Amino acid sequence: MRINNLGYLLKEGIRSIFLHGFMSFAAVCVTVACLLIVGSFSSLMYNVRLMVEELNQTNQVMVYVDEELSDAEARSIGTEINMVDNVLKAEFVSREEALENFIEEHEGDSGFDGLESETLRHRYVVTLEDNDLMEETVKEISKIKGVADITAFYELAEGFSMIQNMLRVVSFTVIVVLLVVSLLIISNTVKIAMYDRRDEIAIMKMVGATNGFIRLPFIVEGFLLGVIGAGAAFGLEWLLYDFVLEKLKLVDTLNMFTFVPFDQLLMPMVFTFGAAGLFVGIVGGWASIRKFMNV
Repeated sequence: MRINNLGYLLKEGIRSIFLHGFMSFAAVCVTVACLLIVGSFSSLMYNVRLMVEELNQTNQVMVYVDEELSDAEARSIGTEINMVDNVLKAEFVSREEALENFIEEHEGDSGFDGLESETLRHRYVVTLEDNDLMEETVKEISKIKGVADITAFYELAEGFSMIQNMLRVVSFTVIVVLLVVSLLIISNTVKIAMYDRRDEIAIMKMVGATNGFIRLPFIVEGFLLGVIGAGAAFGLEWLLYDFVLEKLKLVDTLNMFTFVPFDQLLMPMVFTFGAAGLFVGIVGGWASIRKFMNV
């Protein structure tokens, strides 16, 4: 295609946006609203997933050392535990430290007065990389010589895993539905433009214009509507996220909710909004003109 033809087709696509100003504005507004909901929901789910993963890391495995081993032998086991696949770290807790922690947890309970450290065992607090593999990892750790007992909360790990899977399914479903809604809105807007220009399209077909020559202005129109909507939605999402984050800091004095700054989401958001805008714009424009090409 020659450059002058390309310029003409791009100009026609831009002219069509202004020619159908109200519907173009409505399409951009709906696209902004849909992408804003998609972005807000995605950022919320991302932060919730991080919080669930952080909570999941607190579900640690307690590895108790054989009480007949010396202190040095008990500490040496840590190297073998750390070498097990899926072990993130193994923190050694001596009898004395375990006793101090126990007394702090049961402060004021006279029933444990006189308790000595020798009654407890050295232990390791093991944090796993993936708690979904907890059972397999525990089996490997139990094979290490000197490990007397292991305490692991499998039900809790399964609960966290179920929550994470539900979050993924819900996120994917909502995002797909909203993208489809945006796609239909832009598609209908371009259809209206096509209907108003059906006679012009018929004449162009009769004088030998190719389908690509006719189709491109409407694809450009959908493309521009998608880009404008994505850009506006991204800016509003940034402002909204920072606003909510500031308000949350004032309310959440106990730091129960840990939301990442928007800078950490910047590139994924740019990619998501850009790809979504291009998708709903180009596909919406292309899909809307198919029925009008057979004239």
